[in-house]
Amino acid sequence: MTEIRHRTVATNGIQLHIAEAGEGPLALLCHGWPESWYSWRHQLPALAAAGYHAVAPDMRGYGRSDAPKEIDRYTVFHLVGDMVGLCDSLAAKQAVIVGHDWGSIVAWTAALLRPDRFRAVVGVSVPFFPRGPMPPTQMFKAVAGDNFMYILYFQEPGKAERELEADPTRTMRMLLYSASGSVPRDQGMRAGIPKTAGFLDALIEPPKLPAWLSESDLAYYAAEFARAGFRGGLNWYRNFDRNWELLAPWSDAKVTVPSYFIGGLRDAVVTGPGGTEPGPMVQMMPSFCSDFRGMRLIPDAGHWTQQEDPGATNKALLDFLATLT
Repeated sequence: MTEIRHRTVATNGIQLHIAEAGEGPLALLCHGWPESWYSWRHQLPALAAAGYHAVAPDMRGYGRSDAPKEIDRYTVFHLVGDMVGLCDSLAAKQAVIVGHDWGSIVAWTAALLRPDRFRAVVGVSVPFFPRGPMPPTQMFKAVAGDNFMYILYFQEPGKAERELEADPTRTMRMLLYSASGSVPRDQGMRAGIPKTAGFLDALIEPPKLPAWLSESDLAYYAAEFARAGFRGGLNWYRNFDRNWELLAPWSDAKVTVPSYFIGGLRDAVVTGPGGTEPGPMVQMMPSFCSDFRGMRLIPDAGHWTQQEDPGATNKALLDFLATLT
């Protein structure tokens, strides 16, 4: 079995903990919220076996990496800068960058801003979409109305932290289950709850853990958030409007490097709530990328795509990487 090695490296003025495997061209794996390098535990050995130096950091604010206190130190410029600095620390002129969930936003933006450093990009769960016509929180308020919307709930510092950190094991158990493809189709995450609700009010307590998530997996996540807290990851959400302002010079710009998308058809991010086919943003994505090389939609996978179906995810990744010269 391929060994996964751990160390801490300096990048962009902070220290990042990384998990790595293999030797060869660099492939960076950026996790989302609320996760860690551990989200890529199935991909690290597969990429290493294919001849890549696979590296999965605990992203800024997570796990054993540094977590600055200031909210404005979690902009997408900081997050992309961390990945550029990580390439420098690993003595790599270029990398393939892969992202899941919020990590997809980092990966797509890295490819958009620095095609000289990121020679190809894969988004998992979250497609590339261009800068919108208004600040994101204004759009979210207009769409949500009087209903609960988690991104708006996350905006007030301390509020979500108190709820999520009260019992990290329960938080992670409910969230990992509720957003997965393991939930029966008639028991999805609750919609239409009032905006006065809490985040966990929309989630489901699983009768048992799904097959893709072991008790030791859950324990690892819970221990990481019990130690580091949720504030770092939540601060990413608190920069949505600031990111919108920062990215103004790249309005309507396309991703020019080879690109690919992987998503689960049980993921509401991909299909929309209750949907069974890819939603408009996924369907329009090829028009936003000048070298889009396809997508793999996994029938029974939910939001935690690479953990729920690592076999299909790994095959899709390796098939795409084989198209690169």
